[in-house]
Amino acid sequence: MSFHLEISDHIAVVRLDKPPVNALARETRMRLIEAFDEVSERTDVRVAVLTGTGKFFCSGADLKDRPDPEKPGDFLAHNRWTRETGNAIRECAKPVIAAVNGPALGAGFGLMASCDIFLASEDATFAMPEINVGLAGGVSMLRTMFGRSYTRRMFFTGMRVSAAELYRRGVLDEVLPADQLMPAAMELARELASKSPLALAYAKQAANMMDLMPQRDGYRFEQNITMALSRTEDAKEARMAFLEKRAPVYKGK
Repeated sequence: MSFHLEISDHIAVVRLDKPPVNALARETRMRLIEAFDEVSERTDVRVAVLTGTGKFFCSGADLKDRPDPEKPGDFLAHNRWTRETGNAIRECAKPVIAAVNGPALGAGFGLMASCDIFLASEDATFAMPEINVGLAGGVSMLRTMFGRSYTRRMFFTGMRVSAAELYRRGVLDEVLPADQLMPAAMELARELASKSPLALAYAKQAANMMDLMPQRDGYRFEQNITMALSRTEDAKEARMAFLEKRAPVYKGK
C-alpha cells in the first residue's frame, strides 16, 4: 500500500506511505488521483489533509520508475500522470490542507503546492532538485510562490530551503514542532468541516478561479456564487443559527 485514505467526522486524511522516503512511482500517482477524485464526490467529506508517514513528506519522483525514452508514448503517458496528480488535488472539490512532515522535494514540493493551505514541521525542507540529476522541471509551480529572482535561484541551483525560510517569505501558513503538526492540521480541518459544505465547495471553486480571472470578472463570479448560495437551505440555517445563538446544523442543501 503506497498511501492510506482515512475518513472520519467529515475529514479525509490522505497519508503517503511508501518507505523510506514516500517517492512517487506511477502507480502511486494513479492511486492519489483516484483518492482525491473520491474525496471530491463523497458527501461525507468536507475537507482533506495530505501528509506523509515517517520522516519524509515526499522525496519526489521515484527515479527507479522513470519512463522509457525508447518506448513510444511512455514519456507522454508519464508526464500526463505527473500533471494530473497535482491537478486532482488542485481541482478537488474540497479544500486540501498540506501537513508537510519532512522534506518535500521536486514532485513532493509540487504536491504541497497543489494544496490550499500549507502547514509544515520545523524540520521540513523544500527544493526542486531536478537540475542535480540532469533534468529541469517545476518552474511553473515555483513562480506561483516566489518572486522572479528567487524562483530562478531555486530552479537553477536545486538548493534546499528550510521551513523557517518559507515561513519568512510568506509561503507557509504555520511552522510547528513535529509532534504538533498533525494536531494543528486536524484542528484547522475540523474548523473548515464545521462550515456549510455547499459554501465550502463553492469557496474552493471561487479561490481556484481567482487564480485565472481578472479582478473585475472574478468579483462578478463570486457575486454570482453568493447569490446562488443565498437561496440554499444551508444559508437559511446559518442565518437562523446566528440569530438563535446556536451551532448550525448543515444538510448540504
